[in-house]
Amino acid sequence: MLFNSLTFVVFFVIVVTVYWSIRSWQARKNVLVVASYIFYGAWNPPFAALLFGTTAMDFWLGRQMAKAKDQHARRRWLVASVCMNLSMLGFFKYGNFLLENFQWLLRQIGIMYQPPHLNILLPVGISFYTFHSLSYTLDIYRGVLRPTKSLRDFVLAVSFFPQLVAGPIVRAGDFLPQLVHPPRLKNGQFLWGLALMTMGLFEKIVLADTLLSGSADRVFSYPGPLVAVDSWAGVLAFAGQIFFDFAGYSLCAIGAALTLGFHLKDNFRFPYAAIGFSDFWRRWHISLSTFLRDYLYIPLGGNQVRPFRAALNLVIVMFLGGLWHGAAWTFVVWGLLHGSYLVIERVFRVSFEHKAWANTLPVRVLAGFATYVLVCIAWVFFRASDFTIASRMLGGMFGQHTHGDAILTTRELLQIGSVTLGLIAMHWAMRDNAFETAVMRLPHWAIATIGSVMAFAIIVTQGNSNAFIYFQF
Repeated sequence: MLFNSLTFVVFFVIVVTVYWSIRSWQARKNVLVVASYIFYGAWNPPFAALLFGTTAMDFWLGRQMAKAKDQHARRRWLVASVCMNLSMLGFFKYGNFLLENFQWLLRQIGIMYQPPHLNILLPVGISFYTFHSLSYTLDIYRGVLRPTKSLRDFVLAVSFFPQLVAGPIVRAGDFLPQLVHPPRLKNGQFLWGLALMTMGLFEKIVLADTLLSGSADRVFSYPGPLVAVDSWAGVLAFAGQIFFDFAGYSLCAIGAALTLGFHLKDNFRFPYAAIGFSDFWRRWHISLSTFLRDYLYIPLGGNQVRPFRAALNLVIVMFLGGLWHGAAWTFVVWGLLHGSYLVIERVFRVSFEHKAWANTLPVRVLAGFATYVLVCIAWVFFRASDFTIASRMLGGMFGQHTHGDAILTTRELLQIGSVTLGLIAMHWAMRDNAFETAVMRLPHWAIATIGSVMAFAIIVTQGNSNAFIYFQF
């Protein structure tokens, strides 16, 4: 069930109506659990059993961990939880990938092995709900969360339908406390939630799908060499598409949660105005970057170790972050590129941050421009389905194809340029501001006008219900 579908609109209206018409808080939570499993089961009903099994096992392991009398026993229960979650994720998401690479290794030493193709169907959102569930046992082990006594509450925390399949990654420790008492809507909260959903759908349907995705798909699927302008335009189109697609989903999730009385943390903070790559990852997919920071980077020693080890920690984290996104070496390269960016940035900071010129406006603007360009270069590997396509794209971007083809029309180039300039301008204008605060400064008539224009554009565009990009992760 897609947010950008009429089916979801009907589903959402029914759920909200039933939810707020019931007085009993326990009954309302039951409604949300049932609704969440209907929402998830609409894709493939059997995988709802996998979701419940993972959740129930972590609930039991969390209780066992809390009962353990020594640290060694607690660690054993944590290892069991980590192994269970990662083995499920590994089998469904990386089974075929690992088998194909094992076959390739054997072929290098002269052994011809033809394994059976497992034909594994990837459960939608498994990367997200695995982390939702795993955060529970990790936080119990760290001593920052006490296990809940209610299996139903934990099931709801993991499966809450707005964030279930494409984030944000909501930690149990952030959501479970919101289930203790029935929420009360603050003044304007319900309308603000609907406004965020409208904005999210506008970003997805109008900006990502209608204005950018077609051009990005044409460029990345073109089999021949491309001129530099079209190559760069295709990458810029994808950079805008993936932001509007993913940030749009996050806005829909946060808005839907608000209408039900729940608060989810922001997942994006104007990332294309980042100055440096550590700043970028404080602004892009915040729920993933903070998850990897708290549960992987810091336990590895973070930056409280020798410089070489700190650099290695960054590369390891970004390598795994890339692999989390997909079972392909192109995602690994994307992660390693960002890991390398972070290491190089750290070297520059140590060498030059004490210099007076380092914090001047021209240097900051130049650093912001360089950050955006290098992020776009990395997007090539994220979007390309294989290294042949990535190589062809990079060759076109850097002028290796002197006789490349021009496939994008002038209208498409102007469209990509206009949306990209608007996106970057908005991010820089809002870089150090809170989005909610900026909106509240506007007069009511302006807010109503902007919202009406967005809703009208969504209706007129009549999007074709393309799945969100992050559903595949």
